[in-house]
Amino acid sequence: MTDIILETLIDLVKIIPFLFLAFLLMEYLEHGVKKQSHVLKNKKVGPLVGGVLGIVPQCGFSVLATNLFSSRVITIGTLIAVYLSTSDEMLPLLITGGASFKTILLIILTKVVVAIIFGYLIDLLYKKKDKEDFSICDSDDCHCEEGILKSSLIHTLKISFFILTTTFLLNSLIYYLGEDKIASILLKDNLFGSFLASLVGLIPNCCASVIISELYLSGVITSGMLIGGLLTGAGIGLLVLFKVNKNKKENFLVLISLYLIGSLVGLVIDLLHIAF
Repeated sequence: MTDIILETLIDLVKIIPFLFLAFLLMEYLEHGVKKQSHVLKNKKVGPLVGGVLGIVPQCGFSVLATNLFSSRVITIGTLIAVYLSTSDEMLPLLITGGASFKTILLIILTKVVVAIIFGYLIDLLYKKKDKEDFSICDSDDCHCEEGILKSSLIHTLKISFFILTTTFLLNSLIYYLGEDKIASILLKDNLFGSFLASLVGLIPNCCASVIISELYLSGVITSGMLIGGLLTGAGIGLLVLFKVNKNKKENFLVLISLYLIGSLVGLVIDLLHIAF
């Protein structure tokens, strides 16, 4: 139990700065400086920037992007681009696990290219035009009139409490279920392996990227399964999305799109026998 509590607190500490930064930016935009949002909402640059920023280790940027998307500061394509390129614990694990520089570079480039391509494609296909919504204060008693720093801190503390409780429950479930059981569903050379790996990747916890990366380093899963699982591994970002974004249909659209992209890209890699 001590290990579960410690791991939960560590996960939370990692993303608090990104949460505060996201709320601070949204408060800044909400308090009369909305013109700046057009730069972030620009479909010409959003997915490109999102795909590149997502490669930074840890899931902080996916959490930040989620909060910005919920207030329509960024587009849905930019959000998905960040999710697809985010890899949580993948990069440090590959480095410490002895993966070659070429292998690491190919994996990162594959994720970034896929993220950018599908980010632009989704923005092109998603025709719904939402009105700009800078109303994060409407649902919280955040005392916005007392300054954006205080209100941003209040928003951060409230969402942090939600993340703390849900992550604790999830960590407990994973601990008692066992990572070995989760890993056992991933079978090498299985035609549907990428679909299973992408499903594991959707677990809103760093254990997903850890399991997938370690199995790949051990030679248990294929390159396609690795990419499929890492593409869907948005970390806590998905958890926050269902908490802060009021449009539930939109949330499920993001979830399904993420899963299908990861599964199909992974399948293509395996069918083409591409190895990293």
